[in-house]
Amino acid sequence: MKLSDLGKQLTQDSAIVSLMEDLGDALNVNPNLLFLGGGNPAKVDAFEQLMAEHLADISQNPDELHKLLGIYQSPRGSEKLIDALVEYFQTEMGWPVSADNIALSNGSQSAFFILINMLAGQAGDSKKHFLFPLVPEYLGYSDQALANDYFKACKPLIEKQGDDLFKYHIDFANLHISDETAALCVSRPTNPTGNVVSDDELEQLTRLAKNHNIPLIIDCAYGAPFPNIVYQDVTCQWDEHRLYVFSLSKLGLPACRTGIVVGHPELISQFVKVNTIMSLANGNLGPELMSRLLANKQLNQVCSQHILPFYQHKRNHMLSCIRQNLTKNTYRIHQPEGAFFLWLWFENLPISSTELYQLLKEKGVLVMDGEPFFFAVKDDWPHKHQCIRLSYCQSDEVIEQAIEILATTLEGLTK
Repeated sequence: MKLSDLGKQLTQDSAIVSLMEDLGDALNVNPNLLFLGGGNPAKVDAFEQLMAEHLADISQNPDELHKLLGIYQSPRGSEKLIDALVEYFQTEMGWPVSADNIALSNGSQSAFFILINMLAGQAGDSKKHFLFPLVPEYLGYSDQALANDYFKACKPLIEKQGDDLFKYHIDFANLHISDETAALCVSRPTNPTGNVVSDDELEQLTRLAKNHNIPLIIDCAYGAPFPNIVYQDVTCQWDEHRLYVFSLSKLGLPACRTGIVVGHPELISQFVKVNTIMSLANGNLGPELMSRLLANKQLNQVCSQHILPFYQHKRNHMLSCIRQNLTKNTYRIHQPEGAFFLWLWFENLPISSTELYQLLKEKGVLVMDGEPFFFAVKDDWPHKHQCIRLSYCQSDEVIEQAIEILATTLEGLTK
């Protein structure tokens, strides 16, 4: 069978496919692996119990069950959820939005496939690109483009902090926006580093987006206001040049595949048309469960009382394990401001991060190689090969065992 050029592109080896294969192997096939890779959220018992109660209620109501299982959603998505989101964003966030500002998708990954290919690529005589003001950035964007050269990036400023921390900052002096820039895009908190772009940085990016009449796309998969896995105070202001993308996955519903896109009505209308062609209709389960959380005023409570404290404990435990086991002055940790990852930088690593990833995998520990997260950086910057990402969604025991193996592996490399 011969594939088209597009078919070849979509079936070639990619970082996101490898990530999901590792995730599936660890979670479904080989549970003995010490899994610190992937982006699967942890099992938060209080949240799953709440979902069980809502599912039980639905199952006892024939009309509600039929709506869940036997009815297509309209193109924009569940009117019930969209109306609830309008009220939520108006009352909780002070956003002047209506139903025309909101659309649903089958996961935020699908939403970004639409946004990337709707905005970037060939446009008349020019070729448009997404510009990432800060890298490393979510590798799931990297293979969604339907042609080459869809992505450009600005390398960050690196600030070393204290004995073992560092932080990336946007280098505005070298952030070059041109007529070929289709959109600015940041994740907040950033996957993979847990970096939270500051309110001031976000305001500067918004002004740049306005000046060039392009959208600033903000991926809030881990961020405020839900699931709000953010360990500091942040604000989310409304602006017609901002396009927010939310997800129910990190709330604890990754299998429901539900994304929420909030932005200018014109862009939302165009998004809905493409989504309908691609998907026909959105799934019902995620929107129904989210609607119930909003109707019962449970969303903010779940986020603040269960999800955030759970991940904060995990973060602190992994930080403690790293500092107890790894040799001082051999590593730095990106300031862990959000999400559920730690990003480690080994400035003097004698092998590449890809080789370290493979070595740890052979020893039964799965981490994420950092190199694929620099997909938009074209030059061979040494820093690209010196970092790994660790998820702290596993049990304390798994975290402890994995960090001990990481420590002994790193020690062996320096002998």
